[in-house]
Amino acid sequence: MECYFCAKEVGIWHDRKGGGHMTRPARGREVLTRAWEAMATARTVTELRQAQAVILPLEFGFSMEQVAAVTGISKGWACQLRNRFIRSKGMVAAGERQRGGRRRENMSREEETVFLAPFLKQASQGSVPVAGEIKLALEARLGRKLPLSSVYNLLHRHNWRELASDKRAAG
Repeated sequence: MECYFCAKEVGIWHDRKGGGHMTRPARGREVLTRAWEAMATARTVTELRQAQAVILPLEFGFSMEQVAAVTGISKGWACQLRNRFIRSKGMVAAGERQRGGRRRENMSREEETVFLAPFLKQASQGSVPVAGEIKLALEARLGRKLPLSSVYNLLHRHNWRELASDKRAAG
């Protein structure tokens, strides 16, 4: 889009005080054709919004605030959708892997199962596992201190619910 005031190629209006452009020029012109195609073939609302986040600033000079208002999403989310589309060279990010999963795990699920096997065997023989004992064994295995909540989280992942308290009653 060409600025009315200075005839430069820009992505947004000229500053009202005449001091320059309010934002940097919109990028992504190389995927504009693909964005129009994606908008025409969008199957989900997210795909449509993503194409709009590319098209509106380039073709109509919308700011990201305006794109957010038109699409009904936040400015930050509109920017993310736009950047993903541009980064992927015009491919809609519907199949893009989402964040999730355990990124700070101490052991894999299989290792946890093997680690808990002796405690499960004790439990099947009638004794109730004590979280403090499991914590000590886990710290020995990992070679570092852990909070007790890590033990309870581990047990919760493996559907263990009844444990003896760490604090044994005196007497």
